[in-house]
Amino acid sequence: MIPDRRPHRPMIGSFQALLLAFPVALFPAALVTDITYLDTAEIQWTNFSAWLLAAGELFAGLLLIGALVSLVRSRSGRATLYFLLVLALFVVGLINSFQHSGDGWASVGTFGLILSILGALLALAAGAIGYSSLGAATRLRDADLHDRTDRPRPVEIAR
Repeated sequence: MIPDRRPHRPMIGSFQALLLAFPVALFPAALVTDITYLDTAEIQWTNFSAWLLAAGELFAGLLLIGALVSLVRSRSGRATLYFLLVLALFVVGLINSFQHSGDGWASVGTFGLILSILGALLALAAGAIGYSSLGAATRLRDADLHDRTDRPRPVEIAR
């Protein structure tokens, strides 16, 4: 059997990858500002969190549309998982934005911190699924084929 040498492409396109970069950066940054607020009690950190969440939510909403398009086009298990992660990210981010619209301790507190942790984890998981181009088994198989067949042979020079 001839090995499959077609180039593997990521599941998402370049525009969707650009949109995904924002939630992957903004939701964990909101978690960091929440932790900083809990450590310092400086109210400005809750404002930073609210702004980061609002921006992350904007891009997560746009990303949700792209994930739906990827799901309709691909209908694979990875596309379904990616769509569900982005949908969960959008819902958790929206609830977290409402939670952070309060003032002071009520905006972050335990519930806000849990939502921020969950949002950061969902954003990182969506990034891992969206940016990956191959499954682990395919990568291992291709690496094994590369080691066996594509290794350059040493050239002997006659003296």
